[in-house]
Amino acid sequence: MEKYFFQASAEDFKKIPGVSIAYWTSKSIIQSFESGSRLGDHLDTAQGMKTLDNERFIRRWQEVSFSKITKKTVSDKQWVPINHGGGFRKWYGFHESVLKWFNDGEEIKSLAKEKYNSVTRTVTGMGHYFENGITWSAISSDLISVRKFGEGFIFTNAGMCAFGSEKKQDISMALLNSKVGVEVLKILAPSVNFGPNQIGEIRIIDLNESAHIVHINSKKLVVLSSEDWDFYETSWDFTNPPLLKLYHRQHLISATYMRLHSYWRDMTLKMQRLEEENNRIFIDAYGLQEELTPEVASKEITLTCNPYYRYSGNKSEDELSALLQSDTMKELVSYTIGCMMGRYSLDEPGLIYAHSGNEGFDPTRYQKFKADDDGIIPLTDKEWFSDDAANRLEEFIATAWDAAHLEENLGFLADNLSPKKGESSRETIRRYLCDSFYKDHTQTYKKRPIYWLFTSGKQKAFQCLVYLHRYNEGTLARMRTQYVIPLTAKLAAHVNKLEQDKDASTSTPEIKKLEKEIATLHKQQAELSTFDEKLRHYADQRIPLDLDDGVKVNYGKFGDLLADVKAIMGGANE
Repeated sequence: MEKYFFQASAEDFKKIPGVSIAYWTSKSIIQSFESGSRLGDHLDTAQGMKTLDNERFIRRWQEVSFSKITKKTVSDKQWVPINHGGGFRKWYGFHESVLKWFNDGEEIKSLAKEKYNSVTRTVTGMGHYFENGITWSAISSDLISVRKFGEGFIFTNAGMCAFGSEKKQDISMALLNSKVGVEVLKILAPSVNFGPNQIGEIRIIDLNESAHIVHINSKKLVVLSSEDWDFYETSWDFTNPPLLKLYHRQHLISATYMRLHSYWRDMTLKMQRLEEENNRIFIDAYGLQEELTPEVASKEITLTCNPYYRYSGNKSEDELSALLQSDTMKELVSYTIGCMMGRYSLDEPGLIYAHSGNEGFDPTRYQKFKADDDGIIPLTDKEWFSDDAANRLEEFIATAWDAAHLEENLGFLADNLSPKKGESSRETIRRYLCDSFYKDHTQTYKKRPIYWLFTSGKQKAFQCLVYLHRYNEGTLARMRTQYVIPLTAKLAAHVNKLEQDKDASTSTPEIKKLEKEIATLHKQQAELSTFDEKLRHYADQRIPLDLDDGVKVNYGKFGDLLADVKAIMGGANE
């Protein structure tokens, strides 16, 4: 077996901060520590605060009233955006959380003083709060990924940051996101713990005329990444799904998707070219032509619209395309539910209603497609109500696209929602809404759902979604009087009709089929009766919600009326 030997002098090790024993380190990288200047001399790298109680002070932004979130340093509002780490995503994104910072962080500072008799021991980096900068996760499972953010953020010890001039931020971010940055960090941070000290010790080499190219490329990369981030409703800058943007929209959803998919592919290739150009510049500047190549793997182009990045595992191109198409249709369904609830509107872009208690809800902002009167949407396996989710989704598709192509559009949508053999498109859509939508919703919102599923139980006699931000003390009583009590009567009438059909039938197979359906309905009747009793008990209490307490606390106020209680109310920060 051939043996490999690495030779490095003790003097070389001394040139590397912390004297890391990295015997494979190339001479070129060692020389960069001699000739380059510290990144920490260009930018102020900083570690953010420890809240000492994340469950108390941090929320996903969708949990609280949007009217209580601010990016201003001085405000009477409760919540401010925070950089709180995240997964592997370069350039822009992971703006997901907000921090309770009422009265300049009074509660957080009070807790710090109570525990340590000091505010600054844990509430660190205050001099940079609300400044723009670059951020990265303190701990990564693999590669570092650095992202840009604007003014108005605080940061925690999970989301390290660096601050300085715009140009220095952009060039430093480009270096850290490059192959050269990754290679150097293998030496400075072999444990993939990317603290401000390790990042600050990376050496910046003068790029000469190429510095301008890297700067411009970084700006373009941030624009691409931010556009991609804002395609999805988990972004607070989301306007509407890309499928509904005029420059993509065709008469058919299938044609619209083909056009959008092509646009996404071009975005991905453009990002890949820009990153590879940056890599070439840094590889040449650091003299690493023999060690590194500029090519970037498709799975490292961190756009959600890029299926090679979005989906893990060794999947074929066809499998990846099918997954992306299916998820895009599910995102359209989610947006449609949002329009039903009044969160979004076909008349205006972005968030329309995300306040609290249905206060200030304005029905006149929903002209093309009306929002539901009360934010209660039935999800049932049969059409018991004209305003159930399946019927209203059909109405939405006929409104947002050409009504003349409704059947084709429903067919394409259903084909991407795991249809069963022999199902009609409407049956597939109804089944998806009834059986699978809520699971997808809780996954999208990371177990902090904004549409809550009230359910009678396993038989699914009655299910409905309630919009968290429109819930008020009268919601449960309205659910009972408008839906549960009428459904009780409808089930009884349907059972009577089936009994009559059975008595009149002379066909043995038909009789058996009717008997099976009647037995199922009897189970649903019993389940609905039990649910109605529980619902009446909770409705009489007129339970209030305080959105500042978060989904986890509020979800626990309704016993087993809600689905997936254990999953939603799991451990801290789940």
